[in-house]
Amino acid sequence: MTIPSSPAQVTQDSPKYLAITPQEALGWLHTAKFLTTAPQLHFLPPLSVPEIAFVGRSNAGKSTCINILTQQKQLAFASKKPGRTQHINLFSLGKQGVTDAVLADLPGYGYAAVPKQDKIRWQQVMANYLVTRENLKAIVLMCDPRHGLTELDEVLLDVVRPRVEEGLKFLVVLTKADKLTRSEQTKALSIMKLQAGGGEVRLFSAPKRQGIEEVATLLWQWAHQQTPDSAATLPTVPPATPLDANT
Repeated sequence: MTIPSSPAQVTQDSPKYLAITPQEALGWLHTAKFLTTAPQLHFLPPLSVPEIAFVGRSNAGKSTCINILTQQKQLAFASKKPGRTQHINLFSLGKQGVTDAVLADLPGYGYAAVPKQDKIRWQQVMANYLVTRENLKAIVLMCDPRHGLTELDEVLLDVVRPRVEEGLKFLVVLTKADKLTRSEQTKALSIMKLQAGGGEVRLFSAPKRQGIEEVATLLWQWAHQQTPDSAATLPTVPPATPLDANT
């Protein structure tokens, strides 16, 4: 399934984006702090700042990507047992104590050892979040290029396609790119660009530091596209009970 380009979609080179260096974008991501965790949507605080959601299979390297981008080793817990996360975890972003965006780490999906009932529940929560979360501005889909898009990835893309057509930003991050040769990387990138349609695609490797600056810059630009000079103060959120903050 491909996501068609939206007429309203703005490319990374568009003048609507402010100029920023990769170092400044990474500095912004480094401000990430744990905000709250929620097993259901009604536990999530209503926010007006842009929200960027990270999604993907349980073994696609989602937690590692978040930790690398934020330069924090344990912000998102990378479990040796995929599929442990059953909650949506939010992380606030912003300098000088002012939150101007939020990262959302969604439950990984597709791990065989997880009971079927739990799989269905997680998928319903995630689908509802992607469809109804009003301040959601961008989705980052983690994908292992050695396996390509799975059936569950395709289902997720079908769920978000209407919002992408309306202007929701979409990025496919091809993790573990260091596992591929240069020619294999080129091929995987070309194939995914066709499958992603109107979305962006980036190769990413934590060991090789590949794609980190590109992704960081893109996320900053997306979070600051509409009102680059404004920042909303985060509403008061009751301290979260760490039901399961693992990722």
